[in-house]
Amino acid sequence: MGGGGQQTDRITGTNGRFGTYTWEEVQKHTKSGDQWIVVERKVYNVSQWVKRHPGGLRIIGHYAGEDATEAFTAFHPDLQLVRKYMKPLLIGELEASEPSQDCQKNAALVEDFRALREHLEAIALMLVWCFGTGWINTAIVAVLMATAQSQAGWLQHDFGHLSVCKTSRWNHLVHKFVIGHLKGASAGWWNHRHFQHHAKPNVFKKDPDVNMLNAFVVGKVQPVEYGVKKIKHLPYNHQHKYFFFVGPPLLIPVYFQFQIFHNMILHGLWVDLAWCISYYVRYFLCYTQFYGVFWAVILFNFVRFMESHWFVWVTQMSHIPMNIDYEKHQDWLSMQLVATCNIEQSPFNDWFSGHLNFQIEHHLFPTMPRHNYWRAAPHVRALCDKYGVKYQEKTLYGAFADIIRSLEKSGELWLDAYLNK
Repeated sequence: MGGGGQQTDRITGTNGRFGTYTWEEVQKHTKSGDQWIVVERKVYNVSQWVKRHPGGLRIIGHYAGEDATEAFTAFHPDLQLVRKYMKPLLIGELEASEPSQDCQKNAALVEDFRALREHLEAIALMLVWCFGTGWINTAIVAVLMATAQSQAGWLQHDFGHLSVCKTSRWNHLVHKFVIGHLKGASAGWWNHRHFQHHAKPNVFKKDPDVNMLNAFVVGKVQPVEYGVKKIKHLPYNHQHKYFFFVGPPLLIPVYFQFQIFHNMILHGLWVDLAWCISYYVRYFLCYTQFYGVFWAVILFNFVRFMESHWFVWVTQMSHIPMNIDYEKHQDWLSMQLVATCNIEQSPFNDWFSGHLNFQIEHHLFPTMPRHNYWRAAPHVRALCDKYGVKYQEKTLYGAFADIIRSLEKSGELWLDAYLNK
């Protein structure tokens, strides 16, 4: 049996010995500096490599001691390429008597979801046009150079999800250009947040999107914890009211603005910082000529203010009203379905949300082109029906209203626990 914490070498992984492991042994390696994961029944020691992971060190750490096969498949369009990078990290495999899934996951559901993904790949719904593919390259460049800031947001989102495809170097560079020069943000910062969100949505301490900085309490668990501990940074029983003044108007122009620069400087993301500065230089060189410095600053903040409203409502309508809890070690399908819901399809909803009204499909298949979500949706719904997994779909108005209703309910839970002596 392989011993815990042994240093891997470049050939066989465990000082010349290829080991077999039980889940109990794998699950001992979950701490920073000592992390193992399982992918396709193979055991990898990623303790040191996490710092070089293109998707960030925390996303792998969130799967330490677990089977990461489904997440590995979801995030990497070119699996063969990534497997080559993983070979030096291989230290063994699961014992033959061990199940492929950990934590009593439904093996049949996991297998059927794998088959669904293969079917969607077979009918070309998973086809990813990576940057650098002939005439598509030229078309993308034309769109990039003509796009406005709001459209640039979609481009940087999609290039971020394609950062590990076969021509990832070009996608990586374009992602930095779009989010840095066209948006004034940081590719490293975005990847750090967004990949974690997709890997463990609505999971406390793993999804940064549910870190509310003590301004809000969300879900059913956190409000009670805060109430029992008598934590009252704000009057949470009124959070559904002050949300309109704190959430949508301030997220991008205040919180994200500060966090982006803080993250770049703290982690030494100097290339990202250079791209970001180029955005501000370009912006002020262009607009101060027409409006002067004062009104150029006003325009900048007004655009961020409006963008922030759209961003908060569209992203949170599919997540905040859903289940928010600590890690439950669910399979990929079940974990994503309890944390996400869809908004019904219509020409307006598709346009307004950029096809992210199909948030379920986006979370299940993060590298799938967004215009294919509606085609994948019936297949996903059928699989959910087979296993009794709830597939939620709402109206746009209902989803917006549910944000407020869920905040009000969470606030009531907090107040009850806070006043209960």
